[in-house]
Amino acid sequence: MKLDFSNKVVQWVTLILLALTWGSSFILMKKGLIYFTSTEVAAYRMTIAMAVLLPISLRNLSAIKGNFWPLFLTGLFGNAIPAFLFAIAQTEIPSALSGILNSLTSLFTLIIGVLVFRMQVYRLQVLGVFIALVGALGLIGFSNLLEFGPYGRYALLVVVASGCYGVGVNIIKSKLHEVRPTHITSLSFLLVAPVLAVYLFTMTDFTQKLATQPGSWLGLFYISILGIVGTALAVVIFNRLIKETTAVFASSVTYLIPIVALGWGLIDGEHMAWSQLVYMIAILLGVFLINKKR
Repeated sequence: MKLDFSNKVVQWVTLILLALTWGSSFILMKKGLIYFTSTEVAAYRMTIAMAVLLPISLRNLSAIKGNFWPLFLTGLFGNAIPAFLFAIAQTEIPSALSGILNSLTSLFTLIIGVLVFRMQVYRLQVLGVFIALVGALGLIGFSNLLEFGPYGRYALLVVVASGCYGVGVNIIKSKLHEVRPTHITSLSFLLVAPVLAVYLFTMTDFTQKLATQPGSWLGLFYISILGIVGTALAVVIFNRLIKETTAVFASSVTYLIPIVALGWGLIDGEHMAWSQLVYMIAILLGVFLINKKR
């Protein structure tokens, strides 16, 4: 059954499903980092995603012609660089904090879209971005961001990764509007992941850990879910959402991710204050305004 993305219900259901998937990815990454290094987790995540999408990419190699650089840059900025930055960051900062800082993606999408790609935006969309941003920042406290504390440098890596996502989203919307979402995803992975696969299997201890380290296969299970569901399949859906809606609306999924990330904290027995609930409501209001055109 073909989904009608002009339907607002379909758009919102897709956005929520993506938020649930990516909001859970930070926990999966954290579990994988118990057994593997940050670079091993990131390289495997990209490699398994490429492998899953290989049947699609090999059948559609002709789509690369005339689109090499947009596809390559989408794979680089929209997938590869953030994968490494997030994995490195989570060696020092909580997974929930990564999810919350990831909400900056929509702000970067708006700024880059306006300054570089001359994207048209409406006042309510701008207002929505900043309301949702305040909500996201409020979930962790402004002071924690202003203080470049013990893990400030690692938190900054997540901010940079969010900026990379903003670049990738705008490239898809402006340069690859005639390419099918499945082709964009599969080919962008194919153009950047092979070198990471070579690095993973020849320059790291990844295979040795699987053979000798107790529990490593459980870690492999976690990052396999991360790569297959949270990367390959989710990115295909996300790219479809970008093409069928707007870059800003699609990237607003990152404002819902913190709610999912904090939800995992509740399941883990963490306490949620009323102020956090208020900030979550602000995030949802911001996403609603981002989706309004006038």
